[in-house]
Amino acid sequence: MPKSRIRKKDDYTPPPTKAQPIKLTSRGWVAPVMLAFFLIGLAWIVVFYVSETQLPIESIGNWNIVVGFGFIAAGFGVSTQWK
Repeated sequence: MPKSRIRKKDDYTPPPTKAQPIKLTSRGWVAPVMLAFFLIGLAWIVVFYVSETQLPIESIGNWNIVVGFGFIAAGFGVSTQWK
């Protein structure tokens, strides 16, 4: 009976390494800006209540609450950029 041919096995080659993604921007500004918006919004609302609607802007009345919550919402919007 004829003997079968033996194939030579290839040497082991490790899989190619994946290229590291390039970091294009630094996100160090996100946390300070986010906290600043939160604190400004909180301070706006607190000042509005403590001053009995005289401050920060008397002419817009209760819309000062909306402005304060707008700053807080902007803080949440900035927080989506945090990685």
